[in-house]
Amino acid sequence: MGKLFTMYVLTDPHYLSKELWVPGNPIIRRERGDQIALRASPEILDTFFDMILEDKDAEAVLITGDLVNAGEVISHRDFKAQLKKLTSAGKKVFVTTATHDYCGCGEDGDENIFHAVGYGENECYSVEYINRKALYHLYNDYGPDSADSIHDESGSYSAVIGDGVRLIALNDNGNGRSCCGLSDSGFEWVREELKKAKNAGECVFLAVHHPVLPPWDIYKLVASFEMFGGSDKLCAIMCEEGAPLIFTGHTHVHNIRKYTDTEGRFFYDVSTTALCAAKGMMRKVELDTETRRCSITSVGIEKIKGLDTPLSAFEYIYGLNFTGLLQKLVPLAAHDWNAFIADADGFLSTEKLEKHRLAVKAAAVIAQNLKMSVPARFAKKYNGLTKEEIKKLRSVRVIDCAFVIMRHVFRGNAPYTPDTVEYKVFNGVCEKADKILNAVHKPIGSFIKGASSIAEIARPFLYNNRTGNDDNLELDM
Repeated sequence: MGKLFTMYVLTDPHYLSKELWVPGNPIIRRERGDQIALRASPEILDTFFDMILEDKDAEAVLITGDLVNAGEVISHRDFKAQLKKLTSAGKKVFVTTATHDYCGCGEDGDENIFHAVGYGENECYSVEYINRKALYHLYNDYGPDSADSIHDESGSYSAVIGDGVRLIALNDNGNGRSCCGLSDSGFEWVREELKKAKNAGECVFLAVHHPVLPPWDIYKLVASFEMFGGSDKLCAIMCEEGAPLIFTGHTHVHNIRKYTDTEGRFFYDVSTTALCAAKGMMRKVELDTETRRCSITSVGIEKIKGLDTPLSAFEYIYGLNFTGLLQKLVPLAAHDWNAFIADADGFLSTEKLEKHRLAVKAAAVIAQNLKMSVPARFAKKYNGLTKEEIKKLRSVRVIDCAFVIMRHVFRGNAPYTPDTVEYKVFNGVCEKADKILNAVHKPIGSFIKGASSIAEIARPFLYNNRTGNDDNLELDM
């Protein structure tokens, strides 16, 4: 066994300085709107950094963008102070920046329209922000200054981060809509850096904020602007030059996806969930530099240090996620309308909810009582089921199964494999819906360009048909 190189990969901290908010509706509405634990982002980051500092063997830390909430100068200042804790302990820190790390405010045609604000008791107020030009050099201490090559236009850099280990970090902090990628010169620079690494016999990690491979095919069909710009070109370059791995973020989805080209060459896109969203995890990377065998595992936290709450880290963060909020709101909509409206504020349009009060209450009551036997009958899925499975369908609520599926959307490893009764029912419902749409000559492709069927869209949300495991990966570098 050769020397073991250990690195941690984190993404999307969305750090918000404690100086920028006080208790009140504005910060609560922002958290509900973004479904991330903004108020606890410093404590969450501290907890993860403490875990890294306890690992004396860890040499490097990589953070792939959306470092702060919305380009606030104060948040960047405090975030860099946190990074200093790692470097003072001897850890090498490398970052890329992304769309949340600066403000365009619509100026000079920049489509990044984030506004840096503080959150007062009753209203927001503007604060000093970093623009795209100033962001370029803001994190020079964390990557570029130790690089042996920099792509001047984008600020992407290539650096040796361990014995025989190279990082090619791509800055794709475009305008947040129509440009999140590299120019032709950037792609050529990537190719040359990969060739240089290959000639030197180095193991190479690539990193970029936006996804190169979508977590699900539907993501690319409906939100292609959220992908890394020129992802197809980067896929080709990585396969041609033998680069087996790239770390990404942005989607807040914890997933691992494999790309294989027509000649059988492949690489993995390892996306990590946001620190303050979903389950809150980071990746631990261990590379044997002699055998070139790489092991990637997922690491989470049990409790958020310094936060006054009896909840576990998962319970606290989950309560601010879409699924956790919805799971709380549905029974309230059915039985306590005033509490429902209060908790929905900032997450859903309370004006529209009030306008359709009777319909929303009725839908909530139905959702609370609908059993899995109903969609099973609709999909004609009783044939072939065991007595135990049929009994289960009559006792399990549809909404409970739906929340299980939704809970895994961002944390990865969807729960219902094809051998489960839940999969058989949900897949059957989707196939029946496809038949109905096709019968009226309105297939799903007429609504979502490029989509083949509802069932094909749904299956990745039912079970992990990517690599089978979104938490761990073993590969040769």
